[in-house]
Amino acid sequence: MSSHVCDVLVIGGGIIGLTAAWRALEAGASVVVLDPSPGDGATHAAAGMLAPVMEAGFGEEGQARLGTASLALWPAFADALERAAGLPPGAVGLETTGTIALAYDGDDLVALRRMLALHHEWDLGSVEISPDEARRREPGVGLRVAGAAWVPGDHRVDPRAVRAALAAIAARRTLVPRAAISLTWADGAVVGAIDDAGTAYAAGTVVLAAGHASASLFAGAPTRPVPGTTLRLDADADRAPAVVVRGTVQGRPVYAVPRRVRPDGRREVVVGATSDEREDDHLTRAGDVFALLRDARALLPGLDDAVLLGATTRSRPGSPDNAPLLGWAADGLYLATGHHRNGILLTPLTAAAVDRALGVARSAEPRPSGVAPASVEAAVEAATRFANPRRFADPVLSAAGIPHGAIRGGTS
Repeated sequence: MSSHVCDVLVIGGGIIGLTAAWRALEAGASVVVLDPSPGDGATHAAAGMLAPVMEAGFGEEGQARLGTASLALWPAFADALERAAGLPPGAVGLETTGTIALAYDGDDLVALRRMLALHHEWDLGSVEISPDEARRREPGVGLRVAGAAWVPGDHRVDPRAVRAALAAIAARRTLVPRAAISLTWADGAVVGAIDDAGTAYAAGTVVLAAGHASASLFAGAPTRPVPGTTLRLDADADRAPAVVVRGTVQGRPVYAVPRRVRPDGRREVVVGATSDEREDDHLTRAGDVFALLRDARALLPGLDDAVLLGATTRSRPGSPDNAPLLGWAADGLYLATGHHRNGILLTPLTAAAVDRALGVARSAEPRPSGVAPASVEAAVEAATRFANPRRFADPVLSAAGIPHGAIRGGTS
């Protein structure tokens, strides 16, 4: 059996795993990343909404606070990543242009207003606007919509571009296209892993970021697959939305996330997303494609003229309470998984948590200019308390939540 020794072994080559690898490299560690098909997991299908407001669900204030804190870190994270990867500014597609939320019929409008009331209760920024005002902001909004809201704080990024930048950093010395099949233990601590070729890896720290497959390696990571389908359309810029448009059509959620306009005057639009509780098979159902196109065109009729480039079905990593698993789960084992629908949004906060765990110097941390390090540290402390992976085994932790205002990643 061959073997390798490294400081940090990362299991999982999606956006979370590669972010952990980047931060470990910044700390001066030797790193190996194991993933059998790097870049072909949930990140590959993700639309890239950075939406702590509209993703806030009833009973999930903690998740909303987590998302708000992470969103504040995104500009600095994107800038640091682009510089580290040798890319020009804006290469990862971060756009802070807000989101329009639409209600197709009267029942959808009732539901939207309930959500806006929740936003008000939790101090999340959103405001109801008229359909005419929605069309002024986004001319492609259909004439039949019953209501709308403006959400100035929900933004977008291109996950494939982010992952490509991270992979460019990791591929220089760290990426191994193999699957981890087991962790190795010694005296109650995780000390490495074995891959599907029989190669053993010894590491001082193992970061488990294998998405829904994390549960197969460690029973204390109760992740499950939550498959979803997204569609990629190619549209004339004049017929495509310029901001994120999301809404409900007779109770069914749908969204359209635009990429930047290309030199040929066209842009890609990602439409999504279904959400199922079934096995992870990467298979796209015809009914899902039909439903997404039907509902997207109900809100944005101009998408009728778009070209369907393809459909992608991948599984998000869900947890029992839909919050991530972030922190030390055993000696030598750090979990960064279970991010469910918000893996892209939570990437910068996860990076900050990994920084703290691995001892990355403050000067190397990506953080917003003018924000005190103590503010980021407070956000990480609250986040890792809330997302403690031991909470499902500890009744005290499982009962704990984040009090209002405890996570304010962008303020001092």
